[in-house]
Amino acid sequence: MFGKAKKYISSIVFICLAFFMPADELSAQPALKQDPSLTQIRMTPPSLSPLKSCYKSPSDPIDTLDTANEYIKVILFGDNTWEYYKSPEYQAVAGVFDEAWTHTGTDPYGIPQADLPDQWTIWCVDSLDQYHCPYQGEVYYRGKFGIRRGRRHQGVDIPLKTGDPVYATFTGKVRISKYWGAYGNMVVIRHENGIETFYAHLSKRLVEQDDWVNAGDVIGYGGSTGRSTGPHLHFETRYKGYAFDPQWLIDFKEGKLRHRLFVLKKKYFNIYSNYEQDFEDEILNDEEDKKEDAEREAMRWYTIKSGDTLGRIAINNNTTVSELCRLNGITRNTTLKIGKKIRVR
Repeated sequence: MFGKAKKYISSIVFICLAFFMPADELSAQPALKQDPSLTQIRMTPPSLSPLKSCYKSPSDPIDTLDTANEYIKVILFGDNTWEYYKSPEYQAVAGVFDEAWTHTGTDPYGIPQADLPDQWTIWCVDSLDQYHCPYQGEVYYRGKFGIRRGRRHQGVDIPLKTGDPVYATFTGKVRISKYWGAYGNMVVIRHENGIETFYAHLSKRLVEQDDWVNAGDVIGYGGSTGRSTGPHLHFETRYKGYAFDPQWLIDFKEGKLRHRLFVLKKKYFNIYSNYEQDFEDEILNDEEDKKEDAEREAMRWYTIKSGDTLGRIAINNNTTVSELCRLNGITRNTTLKIGKKIRVR
């Protein structure tokens, strides 16, 4: 009796902050993934660090506690663990489940790629949502994202045994659950972060269309249905209908989400944009971007006033006429126009 009470007390200590959190603060948490304007504020090292799969308790739940938000509960398990439960009513608030919601088509959006922005900042997890690797294992050498045997291979293939459990990667809603040609038994889940995940060649599907699932829920069992030469999981990640290499998001060998905060670039939709080939280039490009940002930050400009000459501007800004001409692509005889800006550094 004392042991059981001790478990209750310990669990309640773990969740006390969430239990007493004001409803407006608690309900605001998932909005981080939908509001890019908050990204720079919250772009801290923990947001960028890898994240392991969430732990799913094998024990039965022993109690459910209310929080300040009526749609969010805390479930206590017999092994002294706990997790959040968000009701479908709470998840449905996200507009992502209203846009182009159909039970057919790998691309329900139909948005021309030219109309897409160059990049998105996507919060994959937050204080309420977790992550679980769909299936941990090393991606087949011939099962990577790219061109394979002259066809587009828009996901990754991970070997498994028939009957192995396959997990929902994030919380979301099942858009497709059916047998679909070459995919075989397939489940497609749209997540609150806007990403859709595809799980194909399953031997059995455990969820139906329009079901709500949480990260780590078993949505089916591995198999070799459809166009498949042996048991494996074909896994895809898509955004706005466009596939990108899932390895930009997940380290399947380690089972880790690479970043809680994911910067998805439109160029990743190119079938030749493979994570393993392009990652070093991305690092170099990021360093170049930082260098350019630093150079822009170092620039100084001066607005030309009546009576100004290149000589006077040079003296007042501790530079030379020659340097002013070089920075601005002008000559010593160029007429200075009042109100125009001239770069002085």
